[in-house]
Amino acid sequence: MKNSVGIMQGRLSPPVDGRIQAFPWDCWEREFFQAKEIGLDLIDWIVEADRLHENPILTNQGSKTIKTLMSKTGIRIGAVCADYFMDCPLLRCSPSELKERLEVLDLLIVRLNNLNIKYLEIPFVDNSAIKDAAELEQIKQVIKPTLEKAYQLGVTFAFETSLPDETFKAFLLSLNHPAARANYDTGNSASLGYNPKEELEAYGKLVVTVHIKDRILNGGTVPLGQGNTDFATCFLTLRAKKYAGPFILQVARSGDEIESAKGNLAFVRKYLNE
Repeated sequence: MKNSVGIMQGRLSPPVDGRIQAFPWDCWEREFFQAKEIGLDLIDWIVEADRLHENPILTNQGSKTIKTLMSKTGIRIGAVCADYFMDCPLLRCSPSELKERLEVLDLLIVRLNNLNIKYLEIPFVDNSAIKDAAELEQIKQVIKPTLEKAYQLGVTFAFETSLPDETFKAFLLSLNHPAARANYDTGNSASLGYNPKEELEAYGKLVVTVHIKDRILNGGTVPLGQGNTDFATCFLTLRAKKYAGPFILQVARSGDEIESAKGNLAFVRKYLNE
């Protein structure tokens, strides 16, 4: 498999306030050079609710700096992980809140187009998880009007959910649009006890980004190879589905993020080269 391999933004820097994932305000520029030195291909950018409109990807000056860094290093932004929608979900909110959140979605589409970023990862997990059929229908109605604009601007939504495989597949097919696709998270699926073969047989052809992570069944993130993720089956099935998208390291913290990234890159490339 000749896929690009990237890393989730912040995973090359010390954790922010002890959090496993957060925008690295003090060192985001440096991560482009670190990624290049390690041999990675791309960065998966983070947009959070905290200081939303200060995020460089949403400012004109920040976008100019990002373009310069990409040009200097050859490290591109493969996707934007919209963690904003974890804290501000498109569910269980007032009409005014929904309007504001859809405005953020619209802004993200425009900014991704400006930087030629193809994938916008939208999580429906944890705080934003879809809990029942009524919420699933609600999300369909909220998302459908946004799909054509995203498509026209070259942006594809990569939804991440905790839904069972056939339910998730049905959701994607019901949207019936080339801008509606899936993100697959190896660790989150393992934690939920899902069978990766069954999942990827169900909707593998709709997967456009993959997060590489290892987790314990019903538990947290652990170093790659120490949890319940069946990486061999994941990579084999994705290969069979002709998956051509990026693999993003969204791994456990180690205390030495650079050395950890090197080891994790080697871990992924071993499977890609088999």
